[in-house]
Amino acid sequence: MLGDMANHAGTKEAKGNEQKRDFFCVVRDAFRCFAQRSSSVLGSAWAFCGAVLVIVVWLVTGPTFHFSDTWQLIINTATTVITFLMVFLIQNTQNRDAKAMHLKLDELIRAVKGARNQLVDLENLSDDELKSLETQFQRLRKEAESSRTPSDNGHPANLR
Repeated sequence: MLGDMANHAGTKEAKGNEQKRDFFCVVRDAFRCFAQRSSSVLGSAWAFCGAVLVIVVWLVTGPTFHFSDTWQLIINTATTVITFLMVFLIQNTQNRDAKAMHLKLDELIRAVKGARNQLVDLENLSDDELKSLETQFQRLRKEAESSRTPSDNGHPANLR
């Protein structure tokens, strides 16, 4: 009986964790959709024209409000809030784009015969490991440059 109660409590806890995880997943997915749509809309020429229109309207209303502190505060506050929120939208979009690019490159590295599979998941290496790889590639580039002939312009022989 005591075991059944503990099992029942564990099941309740697991369901609670599942509901919490589901809530966070829903929020994350909703934000992703919102960020993608917002970046599409706010990155358009129409959004830029709308922003210019808002600035023009603000400037035109200046004489009506005698260029008061409140008049200035309105545009300062609005632009600050919009900029603050846009930082999160832009960062989310850039993070997703970077992750997609890394996954595509990882797939290419994995699929190309002769490619070094150690280069998959480079974004997870430490700074020291990345520096070491950078040094290797710089050395390889110098070796390739020093082995070129004067007639070699960097193109493979079959394309010259």
